[in-house]
Amino acid sequence: MAYDVIHISMEKKEELVDRYTSQVLYEIKSDIYGCCIKLLTGIPSIKDAWEESFYSASQSIRSHGRLYVIQDVDVGENQVLYDPQSRTAFLINIDYYGWVKSLALSVAGDILEDYHSIYSVHGACLDMRGQGICILGGSGAGKTTHTYGLLRNPRVRVISDDWFFGRIFGDDILAYGSEKNFYIRADLAEIWKEFAGLVDKASFDSKGRAVVDLRQAIGKGRIMPLTTIEKVIFLKRDPEQEEIVLPLEGDRALAILEGNGYYNPHLLVHNEFKANLRSRFFRTLFLRSRVIEVNTTGTPEETQRRILEILEEK
Repeated sequence: MAYDVIHISMEKKEELVDRYTSQVLYEIKSDIYGCCIKLLTGIPSIKDAWEESFYSASQSIRSHGRLYVIQDVDVGENQVLYDPQSRTAFLINIDYYGWVKSLALSVAGDILEDYHSIYSVHGACLDMRGQGICILGGSGAGKTTHTYGLLRNPRVRVISDDWFFGRIFGDDILAYGSEKNFYIRADLAEIWKEFAGLVDKASFDSKGRAVVDLRQAIGKGRIMPLTTIEKVIFLKRDPEQEEIVLPLEGDRALAILEGNGYYNPHLLVHNEFKANLRSRFFRTLFLRSRVIEVNTTGTPEETQRRILEILEEK
């Protein structure tokens, strides 16, 4: 992780607003699962990528949270300042749009946790014939690879490839997406040739990433707004572990998730209150789902076969 989040006061927030207002050429309000999050920036590439990522919100709606994405030669690279009271973040000298996108989702998540019992999950969410599947894992475990690998199957539909919101609803755990489009890597087609046409049409940034309309590759009908989670797959890559598929009890799954910071380095607030909220949600998720760990040391196709076997089990 290449940035730390520094909390600031309301007074400091007002000082920074005054300092950076002259840079703001664009104010874009977007709907992130019911939260109006406003981007304020003077950087055209950030503005364009943001509009491709998120659904627009009415300009007459007052924003619930704000992101200033600005440049300052007197400040170091990758500075993130956050005022939890006003839900205002300042992203200074951030050169990777993926962090901008994730921090926008995190601001919305901060609001949804506190007021609506809705929680951020930094993972993929798919649906296979009505069965919701959550895919979690750390960097390098293969989360993106195997999410898109599963999308080659016409029975699989997608809610999100990277971040979704979860809610306990009666006996079910509902998962909701909020992004209009998806942020892919340039090497996606090197792994799965089925996405070559999508990659060829994309305009990649300096980090080898692009916001794309996945409908062009899998069709409009295979992007869903929500599903009910029934299975959770933890991906890991451990050559020393013999087991490839390993069922996990709820407490063990929760310990792994919390021990790895929820696999989410973009959470803006960490305190006892937040920890209790998150622990309660994820404990319930793991108790009401079948949880399986998959070791991804095999080839992508071998691991795909293992995951599909899990998904097809009743």
